Amino acid sequence: MSRIYLDWNATTPLRPEARAAMIQAMDISGNPSSVHSEGRAAKMAMERAREQVAAALGAEGADVIFTSGATEAAAMVLAGQGISCAPVEHSAIKAWCEQDLAVDADGIVTVPDPARASLQLANNETGVIQTLPEGLGSSDLTQAFGKIPFAFNWLGVTAGFVSAHKLGGPKGVGALVLKKGTDVAALIRGGGQEQGRRGGTENLIGILGFAAAATAAQRDLEAGLWDEVAARRDALEAQLLEAAPGAVIAGKNARRLPNTTCILTSGWKGETQVMQMDLAGLAISAGSACSSGKVRASGVLQSMGFGDQQAQSAIRISISPALGSDQLNQFAQAWQKAYSRWRDRNG
Repeated sequence: MSRIYLDWNATTPLRPEARAAMIQAMDISGNPSSVHSEGRAAKMAMERAREQVAAALGAEGADVIFTSGATEAAAMVLAGQGISCAPVEHSAIKAWCEQDLAVDADGIVTVPDPARASLQLANNETGVIQTLPEGLGSSDLTQAFGKIPFAFNWLGVTAGFVSAHKLGGPKGVGALVLKKGTDVAALIRGGGQEQGRRGGTENLIGILGFAAAATAAQRDLEAGLWDEVAARRDALEAQLLEAAPGAVIAGKNARRLPNTTCILTSGWKGETQVMQMDLAGLAISAGSACSSGKVRASGVLQSMGFGDQQAQSAIRISISPALGSDQLNQFAQAWQKAYSRWRDRNG
């Protein structure tokens, strides 16, 4: 049985461009901090990669600091700062913030004091896209990067966080993007790498894979591939709601990522649906990948006003340009059959 992967917001398969760049990087023997010829070659490759990532982010002239991922990047900016955020944020942000920002039924957040707040550009569970206020302290750009057009330099934020594995790069590498001149204390101290903001020898193989993936993702975005994804996503949602008229799409009335559907079928446990689809050869999720195995309702959905029973019924389907209508129809048919069995058992 050929499996169908519909959990692209959790992580993405490695792009061929990233794989090729990483294999090539394995032949670069020097340390980027060394002054000899081999070290300078490694440094040059890393700085080219930095420019590529900055270009894909629309962050030319900003500081791009390579990290192990968005979680580390967020900690560098938010730790100990007493910043405000909303319950819809990823746990990597909520770990450092006061969750005191209001969320409406569509998942839109109100930010009274932008300079003292962190607000994601797009939500990983519902796909809801926020309008970032001018002067915002920081933003988790992870889910938006490569799926919707934006430029860091135009967002009006001081700091942004991204991870490579969300757009076809390798796991374990990401970046902190800073408005030029922003001061951030190093969490990891060492030899002064990354402009003194992140010690330790850089993950050159991962960084070059990240840069190649970011460039390829930007190319796909400019080619309009994600517009086609949005059309297929909308058709899928129409199929699911026709089969289950009582189901609800979270954030349906808001702008959303083109690939994300969060559907709630009250009483039908999301974890049960995930297992049923897995047995049918279909990979979906019951929410954020970082919450895997935690049997509790989504805080994102609860903050939008959904009750526990509804929130616990949520599943997330997140797709990509690699998935065609035939594959989405296979999922829709399998889900409809499982829903019919559940409905018949539960009256």
